[in-house]
Amino acid sequence: MTHAQFPPGPKDRLFGMRTLGAIKRNSVEFYDAMRREYGDVVYMKLGPYHDYTFFHPDHIHQLLTGKAKSFVRMKRIMSVFRQWNGNSVLIAEGQDWLRQRRLLQPAFQPKRFEAYASEINRANQDAFDQIVADNAPEVNFERLMNNLTTDIICRTMFGANLGDELDEARRAVQIMSDAAIKEILQFASLPMWVPLPSIRRKRWAIDKLHSIVDRFIKARRAAGTDSGDLLSMMLLATDEQAGAKSLSDEEVRDNCMTIFVAGHDTTAAGLTWLGWFLASRPEMTARIRAEIDSVLGDRSATYADLAKLPLLEQTVNETLRHRPPAIGVFSREVSEPVEIGGYLLPKGALVHAMSFNVHHDERWFDSPETFDPDRFSPERIDRIPPNAYFPFGIGPRICIASSFARMEMMLAATMLLQRFDLTPAPGQNEPKPYPGVSLRPIGGMRICCRPRGDGRRLT
Repeated sequence: MTHAQFPPGPKDRLFGMRTLGAIKRNSVEFYDAMRREYGDVVYMKLGPYHDYTFFHPDHIHQLLTGKAKSFVRMKRIMSVFRQWNGNSVLIAEGQDWLRQRRLLQPAFQPKRFEAYASEINRANQDAFDQIVADNAPEVNFERLMNNLTTDIICRTMFGANLGDELDEARRAVQIMSDAAIKEILQFASLPMWVPLPSIRRKRWAIDKLHSIVDRFIKARRAAGTDSGDLLSMMLLATDEQAGAKSLSDEEVRDNCMTIFVAGHDTTAAGLTWLGWFLASRPEMTARIRAEIDSVLGDRSATYADLAKLPLLEQTVNETLRHRPPAIGVFSREVSEPVEIGGYLLPKGALVHAMSFNVHHDERWFDSPETFDPDRFSPERIDRIPPNAYFPFGIGPRICIASSFARMEMMLAATMLLQRFDLTPAPGQNEPKPYPGVSLRPIGGMRICCRPRGDGRRLT
């Protein structure tokens, strides 16, 4: 049955400006209040836009899977990301998106993950060696994870450590992330020629990463060999369904930029929250460490080893439920009139599925505010309704690198617990989440990382 009227929602006589202000302040808290007051479908009028938010798993399935062809990525968000991602698989629609997805998919097949795991472990070791060398009483853990994931992306994508250029790459990624946070909730972005310091910084950041990626593409094209990294796979992939057509250099660059920026930001956020839960829940962490020690002894984990660490995997899954990093990417724009949840959505309407709020709904998760990895155990996982858990999305546009991100988180956590005892720094309470481009801790996160007290060391 289709309802004739709009769903319930807040009224804003200022053309949505007051509502947008509340969303900017903290969208997690805003949408939680909306769900509790108005129910599973919330309607707002934001300027010229009809805006709908869905909180029921059945509606989310219709939006992201069942009726996905009636939607495109939200144009305002994509126009911001297009400034540095070009027309990558994140931005493209229709047949262009499908062709790029087919060409990129082999780079994220498990058969290539063992080689990626070796590079990830090297990056982990370098980062954790630096903790020991610094011998600081506490670690800025969020910064550590930002730096680590940037290094991992460079090693797995290019098969190289950027050396002195790595710091500039990190700075460029941060500038673009900050720009995205600011611009997404604006109606338009200022042109690149405007002589403002913020525009100059953004232009420098884009040019810096473009120059790095272009340099590696040129060298790899000249070599013509598969080096086992993500870039090699993108350059050598051909789409047999499109007459053996491959990605152009521009398309390769655009997709490298997407992996560089998006892959760094969301995984760094996920690892930051994982570090907090490991540091603040010693009994749980002791169980995970016992599992790791039993399987690995004193050696580093391989990709094949991760399947033997079910408790760690459950902990990663629970981290992604409790603090889903990519909370803002499940917004869509209606491309043709479509019915969702009994309401007819007009063309051009904006539609959202908010993973954080669904993940914290007591109807779908018992005691949702409790961090409980055992909810993902074989005995309990069937209690989670379909489509209630979607940290990487669902449907045809589910994150292409979701398995890669999980591997990255598990390998980092494994080596951390093999080498360090983790505790919250003095005065560090559990941080509240703030939704930027990814879900980040307000005020950062400080963790004490002390060499293991039992004397065990990696060999």
